[in-house]
Amino acid sequence: MAEDFDGDWLDLREPYDAAARDLDLGVALAMWLPARPRILDLGSGTGSLIRWLGPIIDRAQAWTMVDADPELMARAFDTMAERAEAIGLSATFPGKKTLLVHTPGGAWRIEGLLADLSEGPDMLPLDRVDAVVSTALCDLVSQDWVDRMAAACAAHRLPFYAALNVTGRERFSPPHRADALVMRGFRRDQRRDKGFGGVALGAAAPAAMAAAFAAQGYAVHRAPSDWIIDRRARHFTQEIAAGHAAAALAWERRGSAAITDWAGTRHAQAMDGLLSVRIGHQDLLALPPD
Repeated sequence: MAEDFDGDWLDLREPYDAAARDLDLGVALAMWLPARPRILDLGSGTGSLIRWLGPIIDRAQAWTMVDADPELMARAFDTMAERAEAIGLSATFPGKKTLLVHTPGGAWRIEGLLADLSEGPDMLPLDRVDAVVSTALCDLVSQDWVDRMAAACAAHRLPFYAALNVTGRERFSPPHRADALVMRGFRRDQRRDKGFGGVALGAAAPAAMAAAFAAQGYAVHRAPSDWIIDRRARHFTQEIAAGHAAAALAWERRGSAAITDWAGTRHAQAMDGLLSVRIGHQDLLALPPD
């Protein structure tokens, strides 16, 4: 079973995800898609990628959200409907597992598929979609998972879009003497098995995906999509620092005192509005050959 994520954390990070994603890659995907595209969203969470990419596509579209957590899936439908109505759009439920968001450019049909993504492409309806997309997923998966996904997408001539894959380049400001220790532990945690059939790719994900899809004849486009979080985002910077410290403690036992001191200092800095963070990410769009 692959790792799951808390819905509150996904909601907290959504505006930073939206600001970080590379717009040009989103537009390139939208232009490649057919008139009424069908899109498979892997690890969809609360639907944040739909809310970002849907307006860029800006026409009638159908989405299948894929996630293993039924509670998160239910929350996704509620969030999609609430966010739509908040900006003056109509949202209706023609069925228990289907939501329609009525926009000026055409209706968005949104359905859900409960599935364990660790099983890879074999359980996905790739023959009934026009693109496969994801956010903050592919640094969790294994090399084998990426290779199988690339081969499966190539068999159906599907573009593959993966946003916000970590690059391992991170900076907390102001600096702290234990930064290098914490980052080392955090990077080690990123490479543990996350339930996708082997060691997680972590910061190697962008290069691994690029190589796997290029080997299938795809044109691969990459762009930076860093989180840039200033000192005003006190709760978010505190959550990021706490997550880094917890991950590092699991791997750097001998440095536990220094990491604990780091965590306390970062918490105080965040609460005082003194901590800023930059987390390196990269977006990838792989387009099949004509």
